[in-house]
Amino acid sequence: MMRIDILTLFPEMCEAYYSESVIGRARDKGLIEINAVNIRDYTLDKHNRVDDSPYGGGMGMLMQAQPIYDCFNALCEELGKRPHLIFMSPEGKTLTQQRAKELSQLDNIALLCGHYEGVDERVLEAIVDEEISIGDYVLTGGELPALVLSDCIARMVDGVLPNDEAKSKESHYDGLLEYPQYTKPAVWNGMAVPDVLLSGHHANIEKWRAEQSLKRTEERRPDMYEMYMKNKK
Repeated sequence: MMRIDILTLFPEMCEAYYSESVIGRARDKGLIEINAVNIRDYTLDKHNRVDDSPYGGGMGMLMQAQPIYDCFNALCEELGKRPHLIFMSPEGKTLTQQRAKELSQLDNIALLCGHYEGVDERVLEAIVDEEISIGDYVLTGGELPALVLSDCIARMVDGVLPNDEAKSKESHYDGLLEYPQYTKPAVWNGMAVPDVLLSGHHANIEKWRAEQSLKRTEERRPDMYEMYMKNKK
């Protein structure tokens, strides 16, 4: 069973999300284990502080190395091995579906969430295996990116989705965007569902979906379309 541990100052935020929906049910069934570990539990400061001012001056506070380092080492001891540690950072490589698929093959992953103005560089150099970003923008902390990444990874694990085949049809999985989808009623607000989807002819439906997927990718993400066509040659 895959295990993901999120190292954070706000474990309640993470637990609230993972107690619900598809991931929550997968946890209950024992298909995947996801834990939120409170970094603050490992501080040596009598006031439970985990941050301090940066050397050289500057705005804000930095998370100290010691609580993070001790938190990670405690996790390693609990597991009996070292998990792959990812620091959620706007300076990291941008998350892709392909990287999520690769990470879903690992047994143990830990996600480090920064906060305040950042993290002491020394602990990043000492324990972090890679840095991942969810986009070219900055948030107040690493919790939301960690939730995004862990959700993206978790749904790749066998059995987590009700229909494992469904994930292979989704946007980005095969390098294309997903085709448009429709549900009842057949006509809504004067707009009708395409006739082919009502035909019951499965081969024609699959052909239409493939064409729409290609068309949508070319229109909305020409960069993805170009890469897809290049790889297809």
